[in-house]
Formats: sequence, structure tokens, C-alpha cells
Amino acid sequence: MANAPPSTLLDEALDGKGAAVFSTSPAAGGRMILVEDCVETSGAFVVHHLLKRCLSPHSSDVVVFLSFANPFSHYDRILRKMGCNLSVQRDNKRLMFLDMLMLERLGRDRGKTSEDVFIALFGEIQKAVELSLSHAGRQHITVIIDDVSLMEVDANGSSNLVLDFLHYCSSLTAQFQGCSLITLNHDDVYSNEDRPGLLLKLEYLADVVIKVEPFSTGLATDVHGQLTVSNKGIHDGSGKSRNKVHNFHFRIKDSSVEYFYPGSKT
Repeated sequence: MANAPPSTLLDEALDGKGAAVFSTSPAAGGRMILVEDCVETSGAFVVHHLLKRCLSPHSSDVVVFLSFANPFSHYDRILRKMGCNLSVQRDNKRLMFLDMLMLERLGRDRGKTSEDVFIALFGEIQKAVELSLSHAGRQHITVIIDDVSLMEVDANGSSNLVLDFLHYCSSLTAQFQGCSLITLNHDDVYSNEDRPGLLLKLEYLADVVIKVEPFSTGLATDVHGQLTVSNKGIHDGSGKSRNKVHNFHFRIKDSSVEYFYPGSKT
């Protein structure tokens, strides 16, 4: 059997276990990761990285992917460059891709309300989680949502409906130890008045917050931005819980992303 792929600084910040299994600590159920980005620096590469780790050939884990942003072909093309064939993973029942861009998926062609759509959508996710974790040899399932801001558009601007939906999805991570939730949201699409109502509640729900930001000193040829990973509830040797924050830079390449500490690149 081939060796497992080497871990990156991002993987190490997520307890050093990769996206699919990092959350199965004995003390709690699954965990929720919130990825926050901005117009200047997209956090899509973090979602791609976590998706690939979830579908590692060294595990039998399953992913439910809700896309409000792009069709399946978009992710398939990007992940193929990274060495992961999403079409094969979907055929092997390890990837359940819900294309929310499809008219019939949202139920708009049948006169359904936004609330009806999201209730039915959560029912699909809940059923997928229960079936997956009841399957012999399957220990973990990850729900990925790309992205929350576009979900709010489909909810006709109702942040309360989006928060209710995400709260229900988050409750699955508490109910099932083998379930995790990953969401992408854009930090700068909200006004100052709206931000406390949505983003702060998402940050409260999340166990891990990954902020993707521009390089602090401006544009650079060898550094594309910086990551801040805030990992809540890390238990130290004395049994106490504390927050741990990791900061590092990144450089996006054609088929991968390089992560490194500030000052380590010359």
C-alpha cells in the first residue's frame, strides 16, 4: 500500500490528522470548520484541500458536498489537477454531490418556498449521514457547503433561515461522533450592520475558524496570502481546554498549495 500523503501546516493546525478524521476526538462528537475569505483572497483552495483529504484513498470516509457556487465539473477539473478524481469517487458512493444551481434541486419549478427547500435538503443530509455511518467500515462523513453567502441568496436574503439550517447541520456533529461540517463564507460581503448577526454566530458555532487574508504588506510574487487557524477546545496535558491559533503564509501553485511560516522563504 502506498504511503499516506505528507501532512501540511494546515493539516497540522487541524490537530495534524487531516480533514476527514481530525474531528473524531474521544471527548466530543464531530466538529465544524468555518472558512472565511474575502474578495482579494479566495478561500476556495482550502475547501479543495479539505475535500481531497476527506477522499483520501487511505480511508473509506464519505463526503456530502452542497454546492451553491459551481457545478460538479468545476470541482472535478480542479481536483483532477490535485490527483483526486471526483467522478470516480462519486461512482464509488464516497461523494454525494448536491448541485444547488439546478432549478429542480431548489424546487423553484414546483412553487416550493425557501423554507420547504431547506427542510427537504436537511432531510437528505441527515439520511445520508445515518446511512453512511451505519455502513460497515465507514467511520466518518463530512458535509461541505460552498458557500454560505450564496445559500443566503437562495434563501431570499433570510439569514435566519440560513442560520437555522446550519444549526441543524451542526447538530449532526454533536449527534454523530463521525460527522463533521465544513462551510465557506465571504467575510466582506456584509455591511457592518449585518456582520454581527451572521458571521459572529457562525464563528460561535464553529470549532475551527480558518481566515484567508491578503498578504499584510501587499502583493508579493512568492506569497499569495496568509492563513489564521483558530482551533477551539484543544486539551493540554493538564486536561484543561484552551484555544490554539496558528499563523502561516501560503502560495497557490498549479496543482497544489505551499504552506510555510513567515520568514521561512528566502
